[in-house]
Amino acid sequence: MAASKPASPPPGTAGRERSTLLEVHELKKHYHSLGEEVRAVDGVSFDLQAGEMLAIHGPSGSGKSTLLMTVAGFIRPEGGRVLYRGQQIAALSERERCSYLSREVGFIHQSIHLMAHVKVVENAALYLVLDGMSLREATAAAIPWLERVGLGQRLSHRPEQLSGGERQRVAIARVLARGPRLILADEPTGNLDSVRSAEVIELLSSIAREQGAGVLLVTHDLEAAAIADRRMVLRDGRLLEAADQVQARGLLSGERDGAHRR
Repeated sequence: MAASKPASPPPGTAGRERSTLLEVHELKKHYHSLGEEVRAVDGVSFDLQAGEMLAIHGPSGSGKSTLLMTVAGFIRPEGGRVLYRGQQIAALSERERCSYLSREVGFIHQSIHLMAHVKVVENAALYLVLDGMSLREATAAAIPWLERVGLGQRLSHRPEQLSGGERQRVAIARVLARGPRLILADEPTGNLDSVRSAEVIELLSSIAREQGAGVLLVTHDLEAAAIADRRMVLRDGRLLEAADQVQARGLLSGERDGAHRR
């Protein structure tokens, strides 16, 4: 496999014209639990432009992760379509889907998967090495991203020497170093304090502008969602547009008591 060209964090905004990167049409994913149907994703439609960050806000258990995993292609929906740059994801062959996930998509998970006895800089370089780059080149490419997430002084540390928030930032730097065009972020600030949370979301927003990437963020944190270019609220498996935090709180207050979603 040919080595990927790593993303270099440029000093300023690229100023590129936006184009549609991701289109989601009437997406549905239902589950059956204890004899009842759970409509985790129920006719969801939205688009994401290159250079844009879209935040989907909802409480824990509202179906945000299910939506993100379905958009990525990890979960097959019951209905609807997901198109990436005009190509329907469901129509891809297994080889094409693997290429899409490895070359185009950067997935920032809630769970942090770092190699315990490997240095921070080598953990951040992992995906580049898997793409065929030498370890020396990959670590050199990963360092600027570790610096951007505030870990420039932790390059030789190991994960057990870091806080939970620092480990989360290593995982984020590892994804960004690869230069994905579509970044899917599942609660990326869950282990961070408020200051670091704002810094990480601002970083993802700047990556969208600078690199012309699209960022789809799902979060329960209204403060994080407020930084995005657009905000939507997931409620009863459906998306509602929210112009600001006040409106988002109002939309969420209508959530049915006792509703449970995956």
